[in-house]
Amino acid sequence: MEKLVSEAGAELELFPIESDRPLPTVVICPGGGYRWLSGREKEPVAAAFNRQGFHAAILNYHVNIENLGFQPMYDLAWAVSCIRNAVGFSVDKHKIFICGFSAGGHVAAELGVYWDSRELFPAGNWQEHKPDGLILCYPVITAGEYAHRESIRMLSDDECVWNWFSLEKHVSSKVPPVFIWHTVTDTDVPVQNSVLFAEALLQCHVPLELHLFPYGVHGLSLATKEVEEPSKGRFADNHVAIWLDLCADWIRNC
Repeated sequence: MEKLVSEAGAELELFPIESDRPLPTVVICPGGGYRWLSGREKEPVAAAFNRQGFHAAILNYHVNIENLGFQPMYDLAWAVSCIRNAVGFSVDKHKIFICGFSAGGHVAAELGVYWDSRELFPAGNWQEHKPDGLILCYPVITAGEYAHRESIRMLSDDECVWNWFSLEKHVSSKVPPVFIWHTVTDTDVPVQNSVLFAEALLQCHVPLELHLFPYGVHGLSLATKEVEEPSKGRFADNHVAIWLDLCADWIRNC
């Protein structure tokens, strides 16, 4: 496993697979409320995407710092650029996908929304860090009524700038295709986060695949035995676990 480190201190762990042809790559952004990075959403997820025939990478973006602002998104932009210019393994430069869980979903959606913002990215080649698709797993999206307030406060303690982090308000037709899944009974990050983002995507005619599973707590990851966490009510669920196969098909058809 190779590890790259940005000038800002973000780490990108690479999990390529052998191939004689270019393959899609999935960059994984674990969740953790911008306070930590969940191990259950790291290596197990990378291995699962490898088994589906994709390269994988794990981004250890900045967390647990007051007023993080857009730093996690900048970490992700760096990671996408690294993958697009990777050497040593065969990457399809037009199939670089971001898979974000919970707060990591917010990081992924931010880059999907703001990748071509001249205000946030005033210089450079914007196409270098543009993701080709977003995979959002029970994502934090809004800073409004249904916000996961702890995550938003980690980004800024200034409520005047929270509008920037309410991503459903900033969707445009330039957002890449999106795959979203969420459980309706999630009480930590309400399902309305995904619904609000999906509604905005539909209004802008962005290609979308949305799966809402009727039951399940927050943070199920792969929803397999491997990532069970009984102390938090996280058990394997064969119905929810199909999200990965559905997502892999979606990637192949993007």
